[in-house]
Amino acid sequence: MALFENGNDSPLIPDPGPVRAPRRRSRGMRLGTAAIAVALVALAGMSFLPTGYVVQQPGPVFNTLGTAETTDGEEIPLISVEGAETFPTAGALDLTTVQVRGNRENTPSWFELAIAWFDPSRAIMPLDSVFPPQQSTEQRNEMSAQDMVNSKQDGIAAALLELGYDIGTKVRIVSIADASPAVGHLEVDDIVLSANGEKIDTNDELRALIQQGEGATLQLVIERGGTQQTVEVTPVWVVDEASPDGAWRMGVGITHDYDFPIDVTIQLDNVGGPSAGQMFALGIIDTLTPGELNGGKQVAGTGTIRADGVVGPIGGIRQKLFGARGAGAEYFLAPATNCDEVVGHVPDGMRVFAVETLDDSLAVLAGIRGEASLDTLPSCETALAR
Repeated sequence: MALFENGNDSPLIPDPGPVRAPRRRSRGMRLGTAAIAVALVALAGMSFLPTGYVVQQPGPVFNTLGTAETTDGEEIPLISVEGAETFPTAGALDLTTVQVRGNRENTPSWFELAIAWFDPSRAIMPLDSVFPPQQSTEQRNEMSAQDMVNSKQDGIAAALLELGYDIGTKVRIVSIADASPAVGHLEVDDIVLSANGEKIDTNDELRALIQQGEGATLQLVIERGGTQQTVEVTPVWVVDEASPDGAWRMGVGITHDYDFPIDVTIQLDNVGGPSAGQMFALGIIDTLTPGELNGGKQVAGTGTIRADGVVGPIGGIRQKLFGARGAGAEYFLAPATNCDEVVGHVPDGMRVFAVETLDDSLAVLAGIRGEASLDTLPSCETALAR
């Protein structure tokens, strides 16, 4: 029922009472508002200041059983073999990568770093640990490219040795950094035969002797132009992305010259670094053996590899875990030496296995295809508990 007043048709409106003048803001409120405005302006200004950091984030994932794009845009098998029988494959054996956001010329803003801080798939790294001041961008790219060449060769060697092939090995100098200790002593294409009297067959053997010497002068027997000679090189201490805690270096790039009995080609352009070796080896073994090594499932992994099948540590393991899971992998092969970085950082829906050798990885794949119990195989948690 409507309410009316004084017998007319005007609706009943309550008396609003006295009208009050608007209150003036207090001095404290004005100062607080000004402080917030200044803080916002400062924050906006900081977003354009150099930070001294870069961000590691998941990079592309490549199926070693699939195809890769050439520089001409053509899709060809990532792994191809001539001189031996090959077999159909299924599923995926994914190699994982890491991308770096930023460089010396263009570092991420403080705002971007703040966002990365709360993203478990990304990591904030000091600029100098990824881009050492004493190393030019060109030198870094050359080293990264050479690491990939070595990774391919070592992956092929490990796979063929696992399958019973005989191969020979030589250690060859492929590059010499400017102002490095090797300048004037070593030359590109020198073959390193021995160091301090010990026969050298692999880069790892040479690196181990360099570290053991702790900066002492190294006596090398090399082959140059078909003749042998002895040279001396004194390593220097270097801190870079590959060795953030520092390592003794001669300042040379090294590759392995293998005598392979069959022709294996790995097509992967625009990707650098040494960490794909294990997945290359598994892809080659799957290609050269009947059946599906992975049971037709999607398996991802990472890790350097030596010709003898030893799987070594890599950088960016957490970003690689998230990249693999984002690509659909449910299983991941991680170097046991990276397990301290894995525990507590495994994406939901992924199962990670700790591997030390190529045989360990093959055992995991046997479990994935149902030939063994996965529960008996080491995870990173059990590996660290040992």
